[in-house]
Amino acid sequence: MHFGRLFIASVSTLAFAAPALAQEAAEADSDAPVEAAASSDIVVTATRTQLPASALPLTIDVLDSETFNRQLTISGSTVDAVSALLPSFSPTREKLSGAGESLRGRAPLFAIDGIPQSTPVRDGSRDGYTIDPFFIDRVEVIYGSNALQGIGGTGGVVNQVIVAAPKEDGVSVRTLVQGTAADSFAGETLGGKVAALGGWRNGALDASIGGAFERRGAFVDGAGNRVGVDGTQGEIQDSDSWSVFGRVGYDLTPDTRIELVANHFELKGNGHYVVVPGDRLAARPASSELGQSPGDTPANKADMVSLSLKDKNLAGGTFTLQGFYNRTQDIFGGGIYASFQDPTIDPTGQLFDQSANKSRKVGGKVTYERGVPGFDDLVLTVGFDVLFDKTTQTLIQTGRAWVPETEFRSLAPFAQANLKLLDGALRLAGGVRHEDVKLTVGDYETLAANGATDDNDISTYTPIFVAGGSPSFSRTLFNGGVIVEPMQGLRAYGSYAEGFTIADVGRILRGVSEQGVDIDNYLSLEPVISNNKELGVELERGPVKANASYFWSSSKLGSRLVLNSDGIFEVVRAPVDIEGLELNLKTQTPVPGLDVSFGYSHLIGKTDGNGDGILEADLDGANISPDRLNLAADFTRGRFSARAQGRFYLSRTFAGQPADSAFEGYTLLDAYIGYRTGFGLVSLGIQNALDEYYLTYDSDTVRTFDNSRYFTGRGRTFTLSLQSEF
Repeated sequence: MHFGRLFIASVSTLAFAAPALAQEAAEADSDAPVEAAASSDIVVTATRTQLPASALPLTIDVLDSETFNRQLTISGSTVDAVSALLPSFSPTREKLSGAGESLRGRAPLFAIDGIPQSTPVRDGSRDGYTIDPFFIDRVEVIYGSNALQGIGGTGGVVNQVIVAAPKEDGVSVRTLVQGTAADSFAGETLGGKVAALGGWRNGALDASIGGAFERRGAFVDGAGNRVGVDGTQGEIQDSDSWSVFGRVGYDLTPDTRIELVANHFELKGNGHYVVVPGDRLAARPASSELGQSPGDTPANKADMVSLSLKDKNLAGGTFTLQGFYNRTQDIFGGGIYASFQDPTIDPTGQLFDQSANKSRKVGGKVTYERGVPGFDDLVLTVGFDVLFDKTTQTLIQTGRAWVPETEFRSLAPFAQANLKLLDGALRLAGGVRHEDVKLTVGDYETLAANGATDDNDISTYTPIFVAGGSPSFSRTLFNGGVIVEPMQGLRAYGSYAEGFTIADVGRILRGVSEQGVDIDNYLSLEPVISNNKELGVELERGPVKANASYFWSSSKLGSRLVLNSDGIFEVVRAPVDIEGLELNLKTQTPVPGLDVSFGYSHLIGKTDGNGDGILEADLDGANISPDRLNLAADFTRGRFSARAQGRFYLSRTFAGQPADSAFEGYTLLDAYIGYRTGFGLVSLGIQNALDEYYLTYDSDTVRTFDNSRYFTGRGRTFTLSLQSEF
């Protein structure tokens, strides 16, 4: 059956059968309301509008505080929580690096209160680890390419909303004490976390300050063996992280607030282990043993400062002004790579080196929204975004520049309109955003290996001179959609949106291997414009919440990652087409307090693998996630709560890719139990409760020639937690 027909059948079934299902469930539970649940009226801050999510032609998920914290108890990080709950999000690598992790087959933009965490010039793939999740209240996920938050949201937006300011006068304190252990409870696997956030309010003035520290032990797989460490990209296991958070706010009027937020986050590997290479032919994965790697241990540092002003009643509309400063440093592990060799430093070809990204961002956002006077059913939103980024990547042992210092500037005015017709039964939405982007790169020399005339003779290694320049791109991006709501709680929509990003410029600049390149006209720096078309239907009535969506995403000049002989990713520019189906259903059962849910995602991705203009090859595991089924049951009664969830990652082959990159698939079962006592919430999370032995998706499908990165996933892990509020 053609996939589009499957979607039409799914939508038809949902549209006609779900109301009956809702009515039957409501009759079974006399307390169940038939009207749409209040969650449909949630305002999602990442959408840049005060309109509820139901008024927008978008697929949106909000992981509320309870859902998010339950998942954190199971899996520990924001990235793992989002990946576990959303079928269209790829399996994580279970490492510090998120390279290859995707949403709907494209890279998502991670943000904190709308502040982008990515580094567009040189993507270090650490943007999921820039704040401790203890300071996050909820996570908003917008699916599909869009330009709502500016550059980078080709797969969607994952916006982390920080905890709210104190509402009542006086002092409040929230604490977390947590312990984690593998199935064996061996000392080397033990970890723990302590965190606290204190709040104070006196009238219009409030302040919050908090800190968090976490120590993670070694990971053990389902066979009882240590999981191999990734000494290059960085590790979550055997690491320490700490974060400091602060906020000061003042309510100038009941409708106007000014707020200053600051956060520092640092995660660093302890370096107690070195990898023991596996053997793919013998099906023996890599493991770890005690040892010390040369150089500095991989680490991630992030600083963020934000100053915002919001007036909910300025000339009858809502005005928001936000300025921010971001600074990140990503240290990667090193090695004796051919790419790093230089005969003027070490003619033996045994030079060890490692790299570090440094990025600094300064930006601002201004938005104003109001209904048109005399025609309040038409809501207009206008704004302007500005971003300045300066990034470089250096080899820190020798002080060489691998990626030259590159300045990025983005100026983007935008306007959106939302028109309500027929008393809300029909809405028309659309807008335009103009992106004016400029890159500035000075003259530079590549590493010596780039100019080698004989890869096997280090004496021929010589740098290549590259003429700098200031290429600029200007593009107007459009979006539009229609929302139909024939009855309360049932809506259908169709939309078109364009997303905008640039390929990993740093990888392109450091990979120049031809003489005479002038950055001003180097084609590989052209931007990636992704077009996202989507049809969806959503039902939220009584105890039933369901949705089905089908999308198409294409880019004429896409960007995908391909490994070179050193195992280092390079950027290849080629057309990319992705389409997919997503289905979700959640409903109450006849058992009081018991909800069950179902989620399914199927993705197809194609690219031009040989440059002939025909999209004949499947996207590989570094660029698209496997099909997936999620099943879960939640139970809440009084002080007691519990959750069981199954994640079924389905097998997949990749046409046009090496046969050994096929994905075998695996199933993970997780569990959660919580009990609210007089002194706080005591909870137990069990990740991989059946102790499944499996290869991670990345290891099974990417680098199939590399025995050192042949990693298993984490086995059964227990996390005991106490969360208290005073």
